[in-house]
Amino acid sequence: MKGHSTPAYRAWVLFILVVVYTFNFIDRQIVGILAVPIKADLALTDAQLSLMGGLAFALFYTFLGIPIAMLADRSSRTWIMTGALAVWSAMTAACGLAQNFTQLFLARLGVGIGEAGGVAPAYSLISDYFPQDKRARALSIFSFGIPIGSALGILLGGVLTTYLDWRSAFIIVGLLGLAIAPLFRFTIREPARGRLDAAGADTTPPKLSEVVKTIAAKPSFWGLSLGAASSSMMGYGLIFWLPSFFVRSYGDALPGFFAWMPAALIPADPGPLLFASYFYAAILLIGGIGGIWLGGVLADKFGPGKKSAYAIVPAVAFLASLPFFFVGVLAPNLWIAFPAFLVLQALSLVWPGPVLSAFQHLVAPNMRATASAIFLFINNLIGIGLGNLAIGAISDGFQTQFGDESLRYAILSGGVFYIVAAVMFIFTAPRLKKDWA
Repeated sequence: MKGHSTPAYRAWVLFILVVVYTFNFIDRQIVGILAVPIKADLALTDAQLSLMGGLAFALFYTFLGIPIAMLADRSSRTWIMTGALAVWSAMTAACGLAQNFTQLFLARLGVGIGEAGGVAPAYSLISDYFPQDKRARALSIFSFGIPIGSALGILLGGVLTTYLDWRSAFIIVGLLGLAIAPLFRFTIREPARGRLDAAGADTTPPKLSEVVKTIAAKPSFWGLSLGAASSSMMGYGLIFWLPSFFVRSYGDALPGFFAWMPAALIPADPGPLLFASYFYAAILLIGGIGGIWLGGVLADKFGPGKKSAYAIVPAVAFLASLPFFFVGVLAPNLWIAFPAFLVLQALSLVWPGPVLSAFQHLVAPNMRATASAIFLFINNLIGIGLGNLAIGAISDGFQTQFGDESLRYAILSGGVFYIVAAVMFIFTAPRLKKDWA
């Protein structure tokens, strides 16, 4: 047990958790860049792409998350995460073998089944490795897996598709994830639950009814969950659809934006997909890491003295993001679009550190994995399940009127969800102090 407390070992644990979360998002988001060749190869509509990229993943990911988290509150979280990593990686590789929409849809269901056990147990592990005054930053660092994984998914998808094909991209990243599973299992120890919380903290495994009863009496849990879910509709929607948007609306201009790149990084006939992957991966990586880190720092600075800061910080960030959202989507060229989307990406990802830290303090240590899974159920069923689908369906509806620009106006109509998220967080802020465990 003593080894659990050394700074070096805690740093290793957090590093490996970030690596696993990175693969979680690589496998989750790689379909965003691969949507372009998949659509052409399998003759899919935008609505079918949305179902494959969103609902197919979200169905089992959300519904299985709660029972798996309940198991994590009772048994080894490290074993559960190892198995989850192996399953979602294998099913990602299986996506590369799909020959039609149905097979690809089922393979994405399998990815969702695996990833259902990958996040809530990690939140619980971090809370038992890091003390309360460092949890927001630790959870923010863990959340670096979102922009790093999303960026690598977009980048690897674009590069591997350009040099090989979209099927090879799925197979290669899936096999890489499988190789990480043994390293995680044999180097990450299972810590005692609640060991860094107040003396006497309850560590008895709860019933689901007890967890639901606890959070049902805390309006802040639902306010934070619905606010995050609203923002995730655009967050996941943008990650899935922006690569296609850049290809459709700026395809001819993309090579010129990268005229400065060494010739070795550009094949003889790259096409716009490769440049779109470079363009969006840079936005995700730079903007995402900056925004997530800022949110964690602000939460740890202001949250301990004023609990409402855990909701106010992301609310302000979402409101501040709106001008950049509209400028980015309506930009006449890539030189305006790039900085606008960069700032938008940063501000739209301020929320994970404050919000995830708040969730860990709204319930007792023995309920953290299950409560986190209920939050993820709400956030991802709405965010992943509806965000991709809504934008894709609207784009299909705008096709006759706007042609290739239909996706631009479909994305633009989704800006309202950032406003809804900010309003939800503002109304939730006064309740946090009362609901704090």
